[in-house]
Amino acid sequence: MNDATLRNRLGQWLEPSRRSDVPPFMVMDVMAAAARIEAAGGHVIHMEVGQPAAGAPKTAIAAAHAALDAGRIDYTSALGIPSLRERIARHYRDAYGCDVSPERVVVTTGSSGGFILAFLAMFEPGDRVAVTVPGYPPYRHILTALGCEPVLIETTNETRHALTGEALLAAHRKAPLKGVLVGSPANPTGTMMSREALAGLIAAAEDASIRFISDEIYHGLDYAFPAVTAAALSDRALVINSFSKYFCMTGWRVGWMVVPEILVRPIERLQQNLSISVPSLSQIAAEAAFDGAAEMEEIKHGYQENRRILIEGLPKAGLTRFLPADGAFYLYADVSDFTSDGFEFAKQMLEQAHVAVTPGLDFDPIHGRSFIRLSYARSAEEMREAVDRIAHWLK
Repeated sequence: MNDATLRNRLGQWLEPSRRSDVPPFMVMDVMAAAARIEAAGGHVIHMEVGQPAAGAPKTAIAAAHAALDAGRIDYTSALGIPSLRERIARHYRDAYGCDVSPERVVVTTGSSGGFILAFLAMFEPGDRVAVTVPGYPPYRHILTALGCEPVLIETTNETRHALTGEALLAAHRKAPLKGVLVGSPANPTGTMMSREALAGLIAAAEDASIRFISDEIYHGLDYAFPAVTAAALSDRALVINSFSKYFCMTGWRVGWMVVPEILVRPIERLQQNLSISVPSLSQIAAEAAFDGAAEMEEIKHGYQENRRILIEGLPKAGLTRFLPADGAFYLYADVSDFTSDGFEFAKQMLEQAHVAVTPGLDFDPIHGRSFIRLSYARSAEEMREAVDRIAHWLK
């Protein structure tokens, strides 16, 4: 048997499943391209990935060291270490004045693990689940991989790029929806929903028997007004959060959910089978991270300064149109004055100005070619240098 025949037979035998045929998360490709420039000696300013430049809180690092020194890092309960679940419940009382039972808290492998568990517990293959565009691409990709149908609802300037109950019900009337997922503060726009807007959306969803998921991973990073948790508005909403953003613990891969009581045991069974438990070292560090809030607030102040630098500097550089940056650490900029292809625009910015940004097409397959996303999670010095480089490049 010749090599060509063997490769053909192996290709047929190992043909990937249709469910694996999801688009790439484009920001990871941008990171790889930036790494190649850096390997060749270039200096890239990283504004492509939503990763804090700061590390985990000192309290988290100390707790992890102590756990390692103790010598045993074992499995934990599938729902998470009880003391961490209690600490998260206390966080809801302290931050939101909201009573959440520790029994409803589930520790997850970052928010990504939370999405998988939530989608598996709430939806069947073929179910239609609404997500907004622009929006975080893995929402769509994970739903697709699990056999669900993501239903894209466009947001507009008129609603500050927030989903409304009216828009949700209009999509539901076209073909019934089983669920809806929203984020506030949102990725990539940085926009936030007021308490009244979020309460109205949840009420519209629940009146139509549409299951509600709230992505709150950027809570704590709010500048325009305090973020509101869906857990304070409905005990039927499912909330997903993480230690990755506010607590600067991306690589620790630890997050949490607040789930309706009826879903606790089904999610526990799923977690038992899919991952047994979240890494115990990460859980120990995460519990201690809550004691590092003062340190995290200082980092948040740095984001606020970065936000100011970009909002004031980018219009002078030539990028004059971007969405309100209420929270998170992103600006979503309209580049249609310069190009009809935001992907190529971002590629050239990286290659010629050595500033890495994410093409809007990653977040919006409908209108994303007119946008780029810029993350301001790095240092103030880098933000100033990025503005100077972009200004010089756009001349």
